[in-house]
Amino acid sequence: MDVICQAKSGMGKTAVFVLSTLQQIEPSAGQVVVLVLCHTRELAYQICHEFERFSTYLPDLKVAVFYGGVHIKNHKDLLKNEYPHVVVGTPGRILALAREKDLPLKNVRHFILDECNKMLESLDMRKDVQEIFKMTPHDKEVMMFSATLSKEIRPVCKIFMQDPMEIYVDDEAKLTLHGLVQHYIKLTEGEKNRKLNDLLDALDFNQVVIFMKSVSGAAELNKLLGECIFPSICIHSRMHVTGRKVSTYICFFLF
Repeated sequence: MDVICQAKSGMGKTAVFVLSTLQQIEPSAGQVVVLVLCHTRELAYQICHEFERFSTYLPDLKVAVFYGGVHIKNHKDLLKNEYPHVVVGTPGRILALAREKDLPLKNVRHFILDECNKMLESLDMRKDVQEIFKMTPHDKEVMMFSATLSKEIRPVCKIFMQDPMEIYVDDEAKLTLHGLVQHYIKLTEGEKNRKLNDLLDALDFNQVVIFMKSVSGAAELNKLLGECIFPSICIHSRMHVTGRKVSTYICFFLF
């Protein structure tokens, strides 16, 4: 059954498609039967980890993750030995491997998009998803998940599906996690750093995540926080993937 599901973050959407597909898999040598696409390497890594965690007692099941930022030869070498049963990855890298016949998709039975809105709203990424989709069998289950799914993008989702079950939370208030308190302050650009510094002084916290709209802004704020004696690290897209995935994460958890 094809499914479109919108539910707030933290409600277990990943567990839904991980457990449902693992329940149906009959591992066959050399066959990719589950394909999960997502828009960032970090999310791909996280989903792969969930498949590995829930398949602990399925010793014959093999899971692999493929994304950009890693030399494609490493992925090709991995696929030379034996094809994994579950593949998780970003559209660009999956398409590159499939085009060069390193990753055959003719046996895919479950085609999943996590945070589907992020991929389908981007025309370039949508083209990659469409090309990958055409490489998979017509007879397969298609599932799409997202925390937010606009009414404009829902018809696009259905293009990939046959009479899907649709599960939506239309009330925006219900998309906020229970117990989460949100505040906002209207400020000019020049007032933001001063107010942030005041808030960090006043609030009782263990860890704080601050999102910035640009790499340069993140770097400047990280420097400012250090000058104000607030230990901080900066993570952004221009960092090498190893630094983002390992070094900075470890440093963050050690604070």
